[in-house]
Amino acid sequence: MSLPSGARRTTTADGAWRGDFRRALHAEWTKLHTAGEMGRLLLLGVALTVAVGCGTAKAVKCPDSGCGQDAVKLALTGVTVGQAVIAVFAVLAVSGEHGTGMIRATLMAVPSRITVLAAKATILTTVVLASGTAAVLASLLGGRYILPGNGFTGAHGYTPLSLADGPTLRAAVGSVLYLVLIALTGLGVATAVRDAASAIGIVLGLLYLFPAVTQVVSDPEWQRHLQQISPMTAGLAIQATVHLHELPIGPWAGLGVLAMWAAGALLIGGLLLYRRDA
Repeated sequence: MSLPSGARRTTTADGAWRGDFRRALHAEWTKLHTAGEMGRLLLLGVALTVAVGCGTAKAVKCPDSGCGQDAVKLALTGVTVGQAVIAVFAVLAVSGEHGTGMIRATLMAVPSRITVLAAKATILTTVVLASGTAAVLASLLGGRYILPGNGFTGAHGYTPLSLADGPTLRAAVGSVLYLVLIALTGLGVATAVRDAASAIGIVLGLLYLFPAVTQVVSDPEWQRHLQQISPMTAGLAIQATVHLHELPIGPWAGLGVLAMWAAGALLIGGLLLYRRDA
């Protein structure tokens, strides 16, 4: 029995889209893994994340009277530094094509601009998931062995860091997702702005200047509201495992705020990519 003509057209269109998407995925992966400096940049992000996390764990002491510190968050402090490298990595993954004019060849091979953006987002998400997981696990492992020597022991109410602990697992998974969302935000901004320096400035400004501006506000209520919409402050709430009632926003809600920033950046970037010339 033959399919109706409308069904045949739909099936053909779906098949064509899948074919375009596979080609776009292959092209984006090839461009990424053949650019040696991009791989080194990603390794730098992992190394900085682990080094800063371990350094912080080594520097903070917990006296006999107790310290009230969040041991998990201490071990994951490096994420606040590594995110900058991830953001730059995401921006360069897009803006480099515009700078060299390679984007024209990409769009000739795959005319659907939204398909190209979806392929870039998929490859970027996969790569950052892998590198972010490695960085977070190494940071927690370092904290597990370093923190007890600084007073974070059972006698002070601390157990060794372990993914078997629910809050620790949530902080670890959330930190990896946080890095992915930072990368997607960078992808969206770079797609919209095209210029690498401008895109990097915008993303890093959102991450680091937003909290600084928030601290200038004297009204506690307004300060709390600004913290609730700050990409970094809200997003990093996912790392908290103690004193959750003191946070301006809950862990998963905070990560949701960052997800909205990433979605907004991708939406604007996608619309501009669709509407203007390459």
